[in-house]
Amino acid sequence: MGLISNGTTVFDAGAMSLGGSMTFIKKLTASSSSTLSFVDGASSVVLDSTYKEYLFTFKNIHPQTDATTFGFNMSIDSGSNYNVTKTTTFFAAYHNENGSGGGMGYEGSFDHAQATGDQILMRPIGSDNDQASSGYLHLFNPSSTTFVKHFMSITSNSENTDYASQRFASGYGNTTSAVDAVIFRMASGNIDAGDICLYGIA
Repeated sequence: MGLISNGTTVFDAGAMSLGGSMTFIKKLTASSSSTLSFVDGASSVVLDSTYKEYLFTFKNIHPQTDATTFGFNMSIDSGSNYNVTKTTTFFAAYHNENGSGGGMGYEGSFDHAQATGDQILMRPIGSDNDQASSGYLHLFNPSSTTFVKHFMSITSNSENTDYASQRFASGYGNTTSAVDAVIFRMASGNIDAGDICLYGIA
């Protein structure tokens, strides 16, 4: 016997459903790319009121330049400008390959207090052939014209100094205009390789 709440099946035959579904929208693959951008209405990208939550996944992001950072920014004018004002926080957990140097802490130099620059998501990524970083970014209700635009990100990094680290970034774009484009790029050099996929979550 199933459990139904407000017309939605929650439990049925031992399976549990919490509702919602994830829909693949677009995949971009870097090849010495200066930027990777997702603009609503361009190249089959959907970034509007169709979904209240969007998920970007990063797979093996590899930099051209050693020890650089990888970040993102938002646009309210279809990508003409990527300069949404942001208030954010940033912290990390890390450990060296040789077993030394483990720790966790707030990294205040990588957050924003009402600033328009790119928000760092990964740092400092190594450019050795076996080094790359992966993770994800959630962007909530970007099409809202009432509320600010919350986001949060977790990434797993292979650093240039042989540290494994996990970086946490979260905050909000302080705008009540609809965000209709998102850009990803390195602080220095190109994105040598890697995939970024966009999903909509119902």
